[in-house]
Amino acid sequence: MTMSRVLEPELMDDDAQAEAYAVADFSEPNHAFVERFRRIFPEWTGGHVLDLGCGPADIPIRLCAALPGARVTAIDGSRSMLALARRSIVSASLSNRILLREGTLTSHGLAEPSNLAVTPWAAVNAAEFGPVDALISNSLLHHLHDPAVLWRAIAGLGREGVPVLVMDLMRPSTPDDARRLVKLYAADERPVLKKDFFRSLCAALTVDEAREQLRAQSARLGGLSVEAVSDRHLVVWGRMGAGAGVGAGARERRRD
Repeated sequence: MTMSRVLEPELMDDDAQAEAYAVADFSEPNHAFVERFRRIFPEWTGGHVLDLGCGPADIPIRLCAALPGARVTAIDGSRSMLALARRSIVSASLSNRILLREGTLTSHGLAEPSNLAVTPWAAVNAAEFGPVDALISNSLLHHLHDPAVLWRAIAGLGREGVPVLVMDLMRPSTPDDARRLVKLYAADERPVLKKDFFRSLCAALTVDEAREQLRAQSARLGGLSVEAVSDRHLVVWGRMGAGAGVGAGARERRRD
């Protein structure tokens, strides 16, 4: 029996915590995320991508490098993360293709801070980069105390047929299994990151929980499939409004 979910803070808003995350080596899963998007949606060569929970923006930067036609609106609720993201985007000379926005997911959808001059979420489709042509999210789901807010946001923002790719941690069966994964994948990282990694594993969903949540949401998410792709990651993928049920048996075009 898998351990119950143990919630963690929704925002990584401590500067030291954000810095430890930004300098950690996530090149393997982040590269895999971009390659998975290209493999699942080979016909998608460019357009406006909405990234929910962009963190330090490594995935938007990698996506723009791999797909010259991509433009990204990258959203995060942590100002510490956004400061690091802005620095990386400028260093990569991608300020003209990656637009940063501060905001959080709530039970009512997407909300922007009232004291900042940012694009209102209701106007995302009319922002500089035009209508949303793809929706992505990496490592946001486990932070959310109510994961349904992510599914509702995706259902509300995505047009019919647009690609959706969500990747997140997958909760192990026991705390000891979580500690084993921390030792295996974060042995050389800073203590604060090891602690956060353990907490995030304990807060993550299982494949069955993610499938059940999608079934409970809008029919527009009915075509999304859920599967484990590593010993610590699950992915949710498909096209908005395509299909009649959550694909328990569907598989990517080619597994890793």
